[in-house]
Amino acid sequence: MSTSASPNSKVVSLHWTTSIPDEDFLLFLGKRVRQLRNLRGITRKRVAQESDVSERHLAQLEAGEGNVSIVLLRRIAAALHASLAELFAPEAEETAEKQVIRRFLERLPNHRLEDVVFRLMRDFSPGECARRKRIALIGLRGAGKSTLGSKLALELRVPFIELDGEIERQTGMPLEEIFSLYGQSGYRAIEQRTLTKVLSEHESAVLSVGGGMVSEKETFDYLLAHCYTIWIKAQPEEHMSRVLEQGDFRAIAGNNQAMEDLRRILEAREPLYRQADMELDTSCSSVEESFSRLKTSLQANLL
Repeated sequence: MSTSASPNSKVVSLHWTTSIPDEDFLLFLGKRVRQLRNLRGITRKRVAQESDVSERHLAQLEAGEGNVSIVLLRRIAAALHASLAELFAPEAEETAEKQVIRRFLERLPNHRLEDVVFRLMRDFSPGECARRKRIALIGLRGAGKSTLGSKLALELRVPFIELDGEIERQTGMPLEEIFSLYGQSGYRAIEQRTLTKVLSEHESAVLSVGGGMVSEKETFDYLLAHCYTIWIKAQPEEHMSRVLEQGDFRAIAGNNQAMEDLRRILEAREPLYRQADMELDTSCSSVEESFSRLKTSLQANLL
């Protein structure tokens, strides 16, 4: 992500403040304090109260007549919700949009910043155009990934790839046998390798992936970074009924609380699924209705 200022710009700015005459520096500093105060919409009286600096002293500072210590400057900077570097930095052209973004980021908790950086890199990096040529459908079984994915691929005239099927083809074994031989961790490693291979071989495609991939952070992050992802979801009851209609009774075999287990899985994975670029709820909808809404959403957001 490019920015208008280089990492060295602040260094140059701070050097500039030490090279000008004292009188000019005080005028600059006063103007900067007044500028930051107006930008924040804070009155001089409030800054004086919060910094424990007299309003008269603050007025003198803004007029370029102050002789202020670094301790008082720290208090004033804190009252302005600014850093000392901002006080010393020359006035720079900053759009209203940049100001809003900067203020938003300043208020955001540190633990959320990693997600912001990831999304900015994903959505605005030079590779974004390539990412959007591959559409990946995520979500639990029974939501309609395979049905909608195959129809979408046909519509877009690109390959449709079910990752589970590709794993079976690459290993020459059904999924049950892979789990039996290698366990959950072994299967996830194979899944990651297969995903990397598939994406390297297909510039454009519609991909359907297993519902548990989101639990593997490294693999899921790779998918998000290289595919436009859509969470295909439904109510728990519809997930279950659709799987049973397909003749797959493994979900309820010997399990009297299968529905409750499904609800718990959905609840646990929902925050991960929500990282997708788009969501489509297929509950109480026919295939054609869901597909129509999918196409409409894609045309508005992607195509």
